Amino acid sequence: MKKTLMALCAVLACAAVSAQEAAPAPAPAVAQMPDTKAPWPIWLAFNSVEDIDVIGLRLTLPYGECESVTGVDLGVYGRCRYFEGLQLNIFRNEALDVMAGAQGGIYNSAGRADLTGLQVGLWNEARSMGGAQLGIINVADTVQGFQIGIINRAESMYGFQVGGVNVIRESELAFFPIVNIGFDMFPQY
Repeated sequence: MKKTLMALCAVLACAAVSAQEAAPAPAPAVAQMPDTKAPWPIWLAFNSVEDIDVIGLRLTLPYGECESVTGVDLGVYGRCRYFEGLQLNIFRNEALDVMAGAQGGIYNSAGRADLTGLQVGLWNEARSMGGAQLGIINVADTVQGFQIGIINRAESMYGFQVGGVNVIRESELAFFPIVNIGFDMFPQY
């Protein structure tokens, strides 16, 4: 009886193994997203608009656009949705949603983004900014920090502006040359 039971178990085990090998692999229930990380710590973006995440160095020659960069972005024109680090492009630096770090170039834009850090260039713009803007023209909606340039404009500000034309639109003293100070810590919208 024991030998018969053992033989039956052995036959069933062999049948199960052969059935698994012969059965086709089931299709995955959910489509898997491809890996969107850059394969190397240095990403060369030659007119690239790939939806990738770069961690390390991105070289944009002459133009590069991606989802996010954490590290350094060097080149001619760099654009991404999220940026953390140092963005140095000759003509334009652009972060669309979140910018933390420093931008240096002719035109620096965090126009629809929240900027925490520094912008140095001829034209600097940000939606909300905590930090500093140094340039000929500095534009931001909400500022906590300072702007130094020939023309400085903010909708509301907690900080100061130094330049020829200083405008804080929601301030009691909206325009003042040389130095203008804003005390609007909690702007009303």
